[in-house]
Formats: sequence, structure tokens, C-alpha cells
Amino acid sequence: MPMTPHDIEHSVARTGPPDNLSLVERYRLQTWFLGIIAFSMILFLLVQARFILISLVIAIILFSLTADAITAFSRLRIGSWKITNWLASMAAFTLIAVVLLTLSAIVISQVNAVVTTTLTYTDQAIAAMARLGALFSPEAEATVEASIRSIEVSGYLSALAGQASNLLSATTLVILFVGFMFAERLWFNTKLENLMHDRAKAERVGRIIHSIVRRVNHYLLVKTGVSAATAAAVYALMTAFGLEFAGPMAILTFILNYIPSVGSIIATILLGIVTLIQVPEPATALLVFVIAGMVQFMLGSVIDPMLMGRALRVSSFGIIVSLSFWGAVWGIAGMFLAVPIMVAAMIVCSHIPSARPVAVLLSREGLPEHEDDTFEADAIDLPRAAE
Repeated sequence: MPMTPHDIEHSVARTGPPDNLSLVERYRLQTWFLGIIAFSMILFLLVQARFILISLVIAIILFSLTADAITAFSRLRIGSWKITNWLASMAAFTLIAVVLLTLSAIVISQVNAVVTTTLTYTDQAIAAMARLGALFSPEAEATVEASIRSIEVSGYLSALAGQASNLLSATTLVILFVGFMFAERLWFNTKLENLMHDRAKAERVGRIIHSIVRRVNHYLLVKTGVSAATAAAVYALMTAFGLEFAGPMAILTFILNYIPSVGSIIATILLGIVTLIQVPEPATALLVFVIAGMVQFMLGSVIDPMLMGRALRVSSFGIIVSLSFWGAVWGIAGMFLAVPIMVAAMIVCSHIPSARPVAVLLSREGLPEHEDDTFEADAIDLPRAAE
């Protein structure tokens, strides 16, 4: 049986101070080395299996979004006929599959449209960027034009088309994951109770999972509404100025707004560049850019926090760190999933005494628990729960 630091200190107290210091230091050094090795292995697996893991995380989020709705529908009665749990699950699964396939088809068609028309705007884009350089000096105009012409646009377009083709494979895998989760849904509580070997502990873990699901769902619903409103405003703005690519830019704005902090900035800059390519006057492009920036500020910095309320409770610095980490590990998909993963990690750590400092650092006010997340029982001690 491995010795704990407490056992080491008591056992070596009988042998003298020098051995005590040596054993404690060796134990701590061994713990640090094991932690580094475990973190390296987990990081390696996250990178190597990221296609499957990203699809699995998205499937879990979609499943959690519909689980409560399925439970509510299964309690409804239409006359003497009751909607069964199986029928509600099948309807939800069919709806998710249709929505995901439709969205994938829309994104792929828009990407293909952008790829086929981008080449015709290449010279106009180079001229527009050169005009911006001319605002500083004639030499800067020539330098900017030469630098842009050295970029192989066809290579980036091929990579974009390849990513669009991978989207259909990922969508199919997500649908399969969601289907199997719905099939196992009825047995989740039983499996959790058998895993914990204690009904009270299983209920406690179930409440933690419910807290994670509720807060992540609230975040995603608010983000979806705000992103849809922003995309509609961008579409109306581009249509009002008679600009092309209103549809693709609206879809791109909707998607990028799910990336916290930087997504709206990237979307606004891309809108300004697309406008500058199509209009001869930089003042018009600047006007579109300013209007789009004001829309992003109002919806993202005023409406979004007001609707989000105190449900998220995560630190802004923690969001940036999570965004950077998951973006480096899983790419763009990781940036979309950074906040839900961070919220789940914060709630789990807040109920583990040894990991509670991590939850405090990730929370906005040093209070990781929400008012509705207080449980009747004390915090969970994972080592005891695993006995």
C-alpha cells in the first residue's frame, strides 16, 4: 500500500530529522514527475485523438441541450395518449440529425461559393490593400502589393475546401454519438449509482452534472440568440450598401461570435476587408466597418452580459487562457468549445477540496458556485467516492 505524506512524516519522526526531510522531498519530487508524465500523456492523447474527441464533446453538448426537453415532452398527454420517452427521444434525434446535416450543407455550399468567386476578386483585393498602404507612403503601397502577390491564394483555398469536406464526416460522427447517447439515456442514473456504490453520492454527482448542463445550456442559448441577431444585422447592413457575399459573411459572423472576445473582432475586420474590396471609396468601407463595430459592441458587450447574468461566473482572464490552450490543442474547434469546457472544469473543481483553488482562480469573483448550485451535502471527496 503506497504511503501518503502524512504517513511518511509520522514514520520518519521516529528515525530523526535528516531522514524525514529526505523522504518528504523524494516523495514530492516523485509526485511532481508523475504529474508531468500524466499531463504529457493526456496532452498527447488530446492532440492525436482530437477529431473523435471534438465530435464527442459536441455530441455531449447537443445531447444535454435536448435531454431536459425530452423529459418534459415525455410527461405530456394528448387526451388519453401519452408521449412515450422512446418517441420523444426519436423525435429529438431526428431533429438534431436534420438540423446538423442542413447546416453542414449550407456551410459547404457557401464555402464552395466563396472559393469559386474569390479568384475573380484577387486583383481587386490586392489593389484595395495597396490603397491602404498608399495612405502612408508610395513605397508602402508597392511593398504591400508585392507582399500580397507572393501569397499563394490557391493553397489556402484548397485547404479551406478540404476543411469543408471534413465537416460532413464530423457531422456524421456527431450524429452517431448522439444516437447512442439517446439509446443509453434511460440507464444513466443506474450506471452512476452502481459506479459510486452509494445512492447519496450518486445523487450528489448527478446534481453536479445537472449544474454543469444547466449553465452550459444557458451560455449556448444566449450566445446563439446574440450571434443570430448579429448575423442578421450584418446581412441587412451589406444588403443596404449593395455588397456581395452578404450570406457568407452573415454565416461567418454567426459562427465567429461563438469564439469569446476575439471572434467578434475578427468578424468585423473581415467585413471591413470584404467591403473595401468591393467599393472604390475607402470612406464607404470605413462607414460599414464602424457600423458593424457598433452593432458588435451593443450586442456583444451590452446585451450579451445582460442576458448572461450571473450564470456563467467565469474569469475573463481564465477565458483567454482557456481559449489559447484549447485553440493550440484542438485548433478552431477548440476555441469554440473553450468556454463550455472551462465552465465544466470550474464546477467540478469547486466540489473537490484539493482542486478548489483552481475553481476560485477560474471564477470571476472568486465564487465558483452559483446560488442555485448549493447542495445539501458537503463537497465531494473523490478518493472516498472511489472506494
